Amino acid sequence: MEHDINHLGQPVGFSCRHWRPPDLPPRRTHMGRYCLLEPLEVDRHGAQLYEAFSLDVEGRDWTYLPYGPFQSKEEFLEWVRQVSPLNDPLFFAIVDRASQRAEGVASYLRITPASGSIEVGHIHYSPRLKGTAAGTEAMYLMMKHAFELGYRRYEWKCDALNVNSRKAALRLGFTFEGIFRQATVYKGRNRDTAWYSVIDREWPQLEKAFVRWLDPANFDEHGRQRKRLQELRSL
Repeated sequence: MEHDINHLGQPVGFSCRHWRPPDLPPRRTHMGRYCLLEPLEVDRHGAQLYEAFSLDVEGRDWTYLPYGPFQSKEEFLEWVRQVSPLNDPLFFAIVDRASQRAEGVASYLRITPASGSIEVGHIHYSPRLKGTAAGTEAMYLMMKHAFELGYRRYEWKCDALNVNSRKAALRLGFTFEGIFRQATVYKGRNRDTAWYSVIDREWPQLEKAFVRWLDPANFDEHGRQRKRLQELRSL
């Protein structure tokens, strides 16, 4: 790991004297080719999200979240009403540009400007959003904005038993950092937490891969990818 040597001959962390703590992420819309990230609002997005999430009839996608599945539309809308005004976590609705409907949510959380660290989480995609260009672009837009603000470290954490989330983190270019054993308790059960991150020096190369993957030329007439995101990171 990169480090400096102090006047006593001891290894110390590399200098950050020219780095400045970033601003908090603003509550604004982020526009992509395939999706929009809009600050979550109950009146604008609540009913659409309830319909989209209801396509997961068994409620499997709620298993590793600390809330849900909700027993009624009213209960879900009340949850949206409670979380939408928060600044940490700062929730966004993921709106598919083709249908103009909200199909998922994600948030910034554990926002720590003093150390330049920010996490992406509370990610919940409807069955229609999973495996789409819009779904990947949403994660790209959030990561891009964090690094443009000046954050040094972008985190992803999940239940260590959540195989799909762990695969998604690796696909998106995060580096696995380890397991925090018995990190928390939720829904009456233990959670070991898997930690992943992307740091600022990795972002330029990672962004190039995202841009190549999201290019319409990377998809055939049926919308199938020609090259995987992981392949493009090695170019």
